[in-house]
Amino acid sequence: MHKDMRRKDKLLSDAESRAILEKGEYGVLATVTPEGEPYGVPISYVLMDNALYIHCAMEGEKIDNIRANPAVSFTVVGFTEPVGGQPGLTTYFESCIVFGRAREVTDAREKADSLMALTMKYLPEYRALYDVEIKKEKITRVFAISLDKVTGKAKKKPV
Repeated sequence: MHKDMRRKDKLLSDAESRAILEKGEYGVLATVTPEGEPYGVPISYVLMDNALYIHCAMEGEKIDNIRANPAVSFTVVGFTEPVGGQPGLTTYFESCIVFGRAREVTDAREKADSLMALTMKYLPEYRALYDVEIKKEKITRVFAISLDKVTGKAKKKPV
């Protein structure tokens, strides 16, 4: 069980937290190795159908970790701006953490839809290449991460 956020004044609403996920470019996937060691890896993702979707190679450490323990967290940092002056030093920021469970996507339609969503998020100008690339999907794994708990935090710039 995760503790409640200490700084309630920085807590974002569910809608604000999900907006950070929606517009975020990359996040850090945190897993635990079978030996109990933490492992974090930056990764691209897309928010679709109330889950985060990631893609990866057929084998690797994050896959081994998810097989051993599907509980994961995923952190996205949005806007940041370090500032100095009077009255001191601070950083304006926004971030979101997802706690959920990762599962491999085995349904062909769901996998194709998530890969299309990733294409449209990162390279919409190359949409025409998707049909060529999707044929390579046999060398790509896709995982969906449930949004069991979503928390957001921000220190907003004064208006």
